[in-house]
Order: sequence, then structure tokens, then C-alpha cells
Amino acid sequence: MEIFKTEKLTFTYPLKNQPALNDLNLSIKQGTFLTICGQSGCGKTTLLRHFKSALTPYGDRSGNILLNGVDISDVDMRTQTTQVGYVLQNPDNQIVTDKVWHELAFGLESLGYDNKTIRLRVAEMASFFGIQTWFMKNVSELSGGQKQLLNLASIMAMQPSALILDEPTSQLDPIAASDFLSTVKKINQELGTTIIITEHRLEDVLPISDRAIVMDSGRIIADGAPHEVGKQLAKMRHSMFVSMPTPVQIYSGVSNNLPCPITVRDGRLWISELLPEKQPLSSGESVLQKVKKASPQPKREPIIELKGVWFKYDKNSLDVVSDLSLKIYKGEFYCILGGNGSGKTTTLSIINGISKAYRGKVLIGGKNISKIPSQDLYEKNLVMLPQNPQTLFVRKTVAEDLFEILPRKLSAQEKRDRVDSVAKLVDIERLLEQHPYDLSGGEQQRAALAKILLLEPKIILLDEPTKGLDGEFKQKLAEILNHLKENGATIVMVCHDIEFAAKYADRCAMFFNGNIVAENDPSAFFSGNKFYTTAANRMARHIFPGAISVEEVTALCNRSLAEAAAL
Repeated sequence: MEIFKTEKLTFTYPLKNQPALNDLNLSIKQGTFLTICGQSGCGKTTLLRHFKSALTPYGDRSGNILLNGVDISDVDMRTQTTQVGYVLQNPDNQIVTDKVWHELAFGLESLGYDNKTIRLRVAEMASFFGIQTWFMKNVSELSGGQKQLLNLASIMAMQPSALILDEPTSQLDPIAASDFLSTVKKINQELGTTIIITEHRLEDVLPISDRAIVMDSGRIIADGAPHEVGKQLAKMRHSMFVSMPTPVQIYSGVSNNLPCPITVRDGRLWISELLPEKQPLSSGESVLQKVKKASPQPKREPIIELKGVWFKYDKNSLDVVSDLSLKIYKGEFYCILGGNGSGKTTTLSIINGISKAYRGKVLIGGKNISKIPSQDLYEKNLVMLPQNPQTLFVRKTVAEDLFEILPRKLSAQEKRDRVDSVAKLVDIERLLEQHPYDLSGGEQQRAALAKILLLEPKIILLDEPTKGLDGEFKQKLAEILNHLKENGATIVMVCHDIEFAAKYADRCAMFFNGNIVAENDPSAFFSGNKFYTTAANRMARHIFPGAISVEEVTALCNRSLAEAAAL
């Protein structure tokens, strides 16, 4: 039976000519694990919010939405609350109490359940989700992964038939994201709950999905089993193909008649069958590594240096950063990776001068940051894109926000030229007259990036800039960062996106417990890791141990096939 069905659903936001959803027909069977993907602004979140009346955006709508065969407008709010659970992108936006146990009970209390039922369901959820060890903790003490798991458990305590998740792993590190998705799959398999999820990071979610649909401009352009959707996108040469799981991308780049793999395990079997006589490379060096070695390296001139830095947020709390020393060189793209709560974002705030170390030195351009006047530190010098881009928006439209940050001494024409130029660079020209809060998560990231680029900085600090971005704009972001590097900018990025860091960074550092435990160029850094590495490396390292990207593995497979054919 269908749990959700849309019939010719069309929706247009106020003051918009282009529909966000355009004549959409979709049927979702009970118990299905459905992944909805597409570029930022394609209508994914808008569609999800129509499945719950309390979250439906304001605008003009036509067509029908059925919940268990009944028009959703005729289903009362209590029934919708109990039958349809919804997990938001940002864990902090959904938590309403201060204690873990109370958060688990809050929804049931609001629905008027008796104490006995509440206690039973809370205990059941705490056991099912493994929350017992932090059951009595303050919510403020939890990591991002724990907060999102708590949100999920709180919703499941109400025993919904369908669970809707809007980019639930965007704030999580790769390991926490994988654990979270494993729990979601467990809910689907063991409880039979229908799962409808939107994601940009498809590496982990597509392999566990029964069905995937791809949206573009409010329409469904591909629908089917995940591997079939990958083939459809490849055939269409659609830009969303670069977001498909690594095994699908590599498979499509190599001429073969074998079944398409979608998981790393299947990918390893596929490559072994593709190259049965291939022996592992004696050298870990791969095709793109040679290219990187041949390219000019940045001058070894430290522009950021931390010497024995210690930091804690409160006098009586534990150190968040402990005895940290690092050097970042002019013109370098330096990427910081690690789990939630390891000290990455705090390190950026120390470099930015927002947080003051209680011990150690922070040098910017060879000068102690405490002795640099604020105007010299920030004006055309150092900027930071925060993890939450909304904190940068202070005006009613994107255009006003961009004009607001420009120096007053510029003429009106100079301001227009600079805004037009940066808007074109980050592809937000069509968004300039919209309110920043009305944009999708990926669009907000791009608008915030435009705002800091208007300052023409020499040092750019980025905290999770790929969060909410589709695969196509990630490539565009890499081009922008490379352009900035060529013009002398230094880029320091905190990132959970392993694939992006492996492909574009000059150096990567692993943070753990407030310090750097490993640091190297991407090839050496990732090929030496067993778990914390790219899907391409996990898939192909038994034959190509030094390959860390889709392009490398694809090139090596094609070269090996050509060599075998020439024999």
C-alpha cells in the first residue's frame, strides 16, 4: 500500500514565477527506503515539507497529496505527528530541552501520554539506540552525532509509520554519519518504517536505499534502483552524475560489460574481475600523484603559525586545544579533518582571533596576532566563513547583504561591478533579490562565500564549506579556491568531506583530542589510512594502493586494460 502519493503537485513560492515543484507525480510504498537527491534548490526540501502540514511552506499549491490514501489536508495534526516523523538538517534546531532523558520524553508528553507509557517508550528507545551511557547528560555536552541520534530517537518514541530526514548527516563527520545511517537502515529493516531521505553525500546512503529519485527544477528526471539511476544520469550526461557513489562513477568511466557495483565491497569484486591478472602496483604512486609532483609547489613561507597553543572555553573545563603547533604556508590549501568535537572549529577561531589561547603563540604573517590592530588583521587580509552561513546575513535580500559589506569609499558603479562579478563567480545571480533565509542550505553557503570574497582576503578560513553543496558546485568551489590560490590567497578549511579534501587539498591534517596526530599530502595521508580514507582508495587499494580518487582509479583501470589488450 502507498503511504504517500502526490498527484500533479505544483508549488510556487510567493513572488516567484518559476515553480519549486512542477507537476510532480510520486508514489511511495510502505516500508520503502527512498533517497531523494538533486542540486541545491531543485525542490527536495520543498517536497519533503509537503509531507507534513505543519512544515509546509507558504505559497500557491495545486494537485493532491495523499497520506495512507487520505488527502493530507483532511488528516488532523495529532495523527500526522504520530504517523510522520521529521528530522531536520541541523540537530540544534530540533532539540527543545536541556536533558537527554527529557528530550526523549518531550514529544510523548506533548501528545498527552500517561507516565507509564512514557517511561516504557523512553526506556525502549534508549536501549534500541544505545543511549543508556549518556541518558542523564545535559544536551549541551553531546557531540553533533549524538544530538542527531537523540533527535531520531525522540521521534521514533512516537512510533511513526514514516520517517523523513532532510540532509541529516550534513553536520556530521564521516564516521558519525555512517553510524547514523546504519541506525536509519536498522529502523527500516527491523521496524518496517518507511524512510524518505534527502542527501548530498550519497556514498553511504544510496547503497542502503531501495529506490532513488533525482530532481531537477522541481521535476523528477530519474527514478529507480540506485545503480539504475546512476546509469540514467550517465546516459543523460547530467551534472548530478558526479554525486553518485564512487563505484558507479568508476564503472561508468571504464568500458566493460560487468554488472554495475554500488558498494565498496561490490566495487572491489568488480575491479578484481575486470583485471584478474593484475598484480598490485609495487609503488603506491598513481597517475595524478605524478601530476601533483610535477606542478609547482607553494613557496615555503609560513603565513600562519601556531606554537604550543592551549585553549579551553571555561576555567574549570577540559582543554579543547592542547599543545597545538602547526605551520601553514602562503598560497597553500590546508585541510583539517577529524571527528566532531576534536577541536577543528576552535582552531579556526583561534587563528581568526575570536578565541584567545591562554598559552602559546599565534603568528599571522610572522607577527603575534595579539599585536596586530584589528583593521590590519581583517581588512583585505583574513576572513572566515562560519559553519552556519546564516550568521553572516543581516539584510532582507542577498543583494543588500553583499552591498552591505563593501567599503563605503567605493562608488555605486564600483560596488555594482564587484557584486555582479562575485555573484557570477558563485552562481547566485538568480538569487540576489531573495531573502537569504529563503534559500536552500547549499544556496546559503554560496551566498555566504560570495560575501566574504568581496573583502578580497589573503587568508580564507572555511568551516565546512561543502556542507549542503551538490557535486557540481563542489567542482565549481574547487575552481574558485584554485583561482584564489593562484592569486596568492592561503586557504584553511575544516572539512568532513574526505573526497573533496583528497582531490583538491595541498596538505591534510587529522585532528584528535585537540591536536594534530597526522599531517601529509593527500596521497600519502589517505592511502596510509585503513578506515579514514576515500571510497576510491578502499575500493582499489588491493591493486592500486596509492590511488585515492575516482579519476586516478579510472585512469589506472583503463591503462591496465589497454596494456592487457596490447599483449
